[in-house]
Amino acid sequence: MEHQKHIVVIGGGIIGACTALELVERGHRVTILEPDQPGGPQAASYGNGAFISPASIIPMSVPGLWRKVPGYLFDRNGPLSIEPLSLPRLMPWLWRFLNAGRTQAKLRYTARALNALLQNGVARHQALAQKIGHADLIRQDGLLYVFPDRAAFEAETTTWSLRRELGVNCRELGHAELKELEPTLSDHYRFGVLVAEGGQCTDPGRYTASIIAYARKLGADYVTRRASGIVQEGGQVTGVRHEGGVLACDMAVVAAGIHSADIARSVGDKVPLEAERGYHIEVVDPNVTPSRPVMPSDGKMANTMVAGRLRASGQVELSSTEAPPNWHRADVLLGHLKATYPDLKVTEGALRRWQGNRPSTPDGLPVIGPSRRCSGLFHAFGHGHVGLNTAPATARLLGDLLENKRPEIDAAPYSISRFG
Repeated sequence: MEHQKHIVVIGGGIIGACTALELVERGHRVTILEPDQPGGPQAASYGNGAFISPASIIPMSVPGLWRKVPGYLFDRNGPLSIEPLSLPRLMPWLWRFLNAGRTQAKLRYTARALNALLQNGVARHQALAQKIGHADLIRQDGLLYVFPDRAAFEAETTTWSLRRELGVNCRELGHAELKELEPTLSDHYRFGVLVAEGGQCTDPGRYTASIIAYARKLGADYVTRRASGIVQEGGQVTGVRHEGGVLACDMAVVAAGIHSADIARSVGDKVPLEAERGYHIEVVDPNVTPSRPVMPSDGKMANTMVAGRLRASGQVELSSTEAPPNWHRADVLLGHLKATYPDLKVTEGALRRWQGNRPSTPDGLPVIGPSRRCSGLFHAFGHGHVGLNTAPATARLLGDLLENKRPEIDAAPYSISRFG
């Protein structure tokens, strides 16, 4: 590079943290702009399922999903709920969402694009955790997807076949093998798939905070302010507006999760971004401690040991980000958790609940790359369910694009230009 650039990274979640570290390691002067503490519960990456799974290449929208949408409007206990009062506002996004997975060809396109970001995810995280001095925060004991029987698995055979086609190694397990791996699992689950190359983060909040701490050790600054927009002159970014004024810069990266669309809109970049409101419930000091993360097919929630707590996370609630948490969604997770582990003892005092907003595009792919409207402005948001998984790969891709280098991953599927 000809000279050091001052780059403001807007957002201190896992995407912003990895991006900031990538850029400071490349020799840039980096300032992280985030309104709260690093790794705090304000970020979607704090409360996720902690899965690092190569199998997460299947988007939410798949062929035939449209038939189920009417039921989602009235099912309080299903894995996806839609707030009826929010439906008029959500309709344009939902239309794009359903259309994105309308055909097998569209599903395969999205899966291939996600696969490019997810490949070698555990290895990338292991190298990162080792670098920052917290190797214990990433584990690789495999991930277990469990089903009541083989028929339930075969009902999802299209998506599992696509995973295998794209290189995800899956080993099928019968009931005896399941019980050997996870003795505390309910006998209701008699068939499973082990994704041995999968892993987990043992504490996503602490991991994010540790990455930022390491970036600061290397020279990055951390400013506790909320960004509200981009300042530009002659089509070139010159600063980031925040509640205390303007932070001058040469370049900026929008990695502010669900708030990213509003910031991007300040320069005319329009992205259909909605919050897939997710929940988790944790049992503190549980008497049942699964040896590896488990995903039951009927609950569609990630069961993971996180910082000594048994966390069940999942649910998709399409509503307003300003709406108060609907804690019934967390209670649904608790019900599934009790059914999955019949010996689990739960008292109200041992429970912790959380709700956060996954930033989701309708086609299930993140926005990574340059702004259409403002030179020097780059986007890295909209990762939905795969933010933790894809953060190191996103940071590497963005660093290459920002420095006008040819990236190892084809950036075209993530371009903002796909939204017209």
